Amino acid sequence: MKNILLICVFLATVCNSNAQQEKGIIGSSNWLNNWTEFKPGKVDYGEATQILAGNITTNTKLVKKDTYILQGNVYVTNNAVLTIEPGTVIIGDGDSKGTLIITKGAQIIAEGMETDPIVFTSNKSTRKAGDWGGIIVLGDAPINKFGSYSSVNFDLDPSLTTYGGQNPASSSGVMKFVRIEFAGKKVRGSSEGFNALLLGGIGNKTILENIMVSYAAGDSFEVLGGEPVMNKMVSYKCSGIDFKFAFGAQAKIDNSLAVRSSYLTGSSGSRCLDITSYVKKEEVDFTKKPTLVTATNLTFANDSDNIDQDIKAGLVKEGVFVGENSSLVLRKSVISGFSPAVVFDRNIEINDKNLKKIRIEEMYFNFCNGNIFSEGSTENEELESYYGESAFFNLYSKTTNIETFNDFANPRRPDFRLALSKFTAAAK
Repeated sequence: MKNILLICVFLATVCNSNAQQEKGIIGSSNWLNNWTEFKPGKVDYGEATQILAGNITTNTKLVKKDTYILQGNVYVTNNAVLTIEPGTVIIGDGDSKGTLIITKGAQIIAEGMETDPIVFTSNKSTRKAGDWGGIIVLGDAPINKFGSYSSVNFDLDPSLTTYGGQNPASSSGVMKFVRIEFAGKKVRGSSEGFNALLLGGIGNKTILENIMVSYAAGDSFEVLGGEPVMNKMVSYKCSGIDFKFAFGAQAKIDNSLAVRSSYLTGSSGSRCLDITSYVKKEEVDFTKKPTLVTATNLTFANDSDNIDQDIKAGLVKEGVFVGENSSLVLRKSVISGFSPAVVFDRNIEINDKNLKKIRIEEMYFNFCNGNIFSEGSTENEELESYYGESAFFNLYSKTTNIETFNDFANPRRPDFRLALSKFTAAAK
């Protein structure tokens, strides 16, 4: 039953009779077909035939006929370009925390195909979240820290992990039709760990499309500054945050999906969307742009056989968090099964000036234990009244995920109906 429910979520398009009001993930065809994998632990990727280790300092190409094992921290440096053929498999080594770092000035050209995606996965016989490190891509687009530059923490070389600069239109390459599975290994002696895909100071000429992260122990997608444009992202059952934006990111994310599990949430609580401008105020230059995320046609769903029970048991947290001095435009999206749907930082004063920086409109809120709250507050009448105005076109419901996504799936979309029947049969 649970797998059938998940497929309903994946293929859902919530809409009304006006085609311009479509909410959640959309498409004239099922863009999840062929390249995604929701049972990655059961896929046989074969044995590695080549080792990928050390620094890559010249233009290098990885080819489909070989399977690569990523050992330790592999840095692409010296403005080199790492090109990966469609269908190539790169296996992260667990013992050495295999991690791929594209340093500032270098590029990754990982352009898979719908029928031949590029896969990064685990080398363990029984795969699980956090088996290996992840992928880090760094660029020279602006961040809001003092000095315009920063470096990635964890056990990495700080001289090779700087990011940030003055070029918002820079390109760090292409990632398209790529899967990242079981990443996010913890750093020994620390509560911190790697994220599946970390983007630091990425410019808006970088192409980021059709990327799926599944079973990450850390965050699926972490964006630190820059101006990334993200389309058709999928985060599936990660333990950390699905989409995290910080340090002055001026980001756009469209037509993307996050499916959470009540039983895989991090101890501090994990969200689908987390937007902050800083971790510590003293490290931020307030003359620079705060974080701004424009998000359209997202579907956020908590996978549960009994959402109400999981909410009462405290297993479910908020779906979206908006931090102080940050801005969000969230439109035409679905948030289903969270407690509550959206939370504002407790330091955000509820006034007209701040509310204009957080636009939440044309939404579909379903089976959430409350809709929009301030952190730590049990009263939300002011926010409910504001965002409940008819001008925002927000809709509210309280049905199970399977009822919601079945009832609102567009009957004029036979391609989605056909895909649903195929996936349902496979899930039995």
